[in-house]
Amino acid sequence: MRVFNFAAGPSALPLPVLERVRDELLDWQGSGMSVMEVSHRGKAFVALAERAEADLRGLMGVPSDYRVLFLQGGATAQFTAIPMNLAATGDTADYVCTGVWGKKAIAEARRFCAVNVVADEAASGYTTVPDAASLRFTPGAAYAHYTPNETIGGVEFPYVPDTGGVPLVADFSSSILSQPIDVRRFGLIYAGAQKNIGPSGLVLVVVRDELIGKARAGTPPVWDYGVMAREASMLNTPPTFSIYIAGLVFQWLKGEGGVAAVAARNAAKAALLYGFIDASGWYRCPVHPACRSRMNVPFMLPDPALEKAFCEQAAAAGLANLEGHRSVGGLRASIYNAMPLEGVQALVAFMGDFQRRHG
Repeated sequence: MRVFNFAAGPSALPLPVLERVRDELLDWQGSGMSVMEVSHRGKAFVALAERAEADLRGLMGVPSDYRVLFLQGGATAQFTAIPMNLAATGDTADYVCTGVWGKKAIAEARRFCAVNVVADEAASGYTTVPDAASLRFTPGAAYAHYTPNETIGGVEFPYVPDTGGVPLVADFSSSILSQPIDVRRFGLIYAGAQKNIGPSGLVLVVVRDELIGKARAGTPPVWDYGVMAREASMLNTPPTFSIYIAGLVFQWLKGEGGVAAVAARNAAKAALLYGFIDASGWYRCPVHPACRSRMNVPFMLPDPALEKAFCEQAAAAGLANLEGHRSVGGLRASIYNAMPLEGVQALVAFMGDFQRRHG
């Protein structure tokens, strides 16, 4: 029986995509082989990869002077690859920290360049984002980095920072393709696939042409954006199965009406869940209302001792993976693109019943 999967990642995939994968698993395009078994340099797979890129460009509105790279190592590897590609020794890079992933990115960047932390929301317990007008970026910095949506803390920027011309780098791992963005406002966008794109094993990088080809000496070729762009992301064997499924997800998104249509659905799901939490008088969301994530909704019970019973009973009702991250505790519902409105409705109904029985 299929359940509603609220995991933060690896997370739910669209059911039509999973059904197509099932149907094609043993015989892809009449080849008599699985897509996992065909050569990544064969014409059929190259065509698949080219279509995936074209569909993604259409969905995101990626301009022609940006490269799209399908890489390995997850977003965490990009914490290293970004300074190695964009900052020379002695350069300064600006970072905005609003949670766990921002802190991890900062720690890694400090191994390669001077890091200026423009803002750190630790004082609020990472339940806020800085006021846009308060940000002061370093003139001439190699780049400025922020995390538009913090998966663990459930904090999302309601604005794109104005860096004054410094290339803006953004970790969109948990919010990519969830709403329209203006790619031109960014020098580089990266995102782990396992939340809104496909299975784990793939990381997407969208980078402006002028920022590639400048990797510092000693950068491994598989992390060198210039090399990987020149090789169409196939310097080595890429994560073929992940690229295949990502391509199917892109086709599914197009069939759903594109990013704008999915964004409206995401807004409705988030409004329903946050509205219930706020009106309950029992559940509590720790994040400031002005910067609550549409993708990751953390919430607390009046008595933490009830969390285990909540998760066990929710799982028995077909609502899976509602535990909060081990570093912060509490509960969390991740409601990515693939989560239907019916899943959030079922969660709200369960939460109401649980409150009546334990409140």
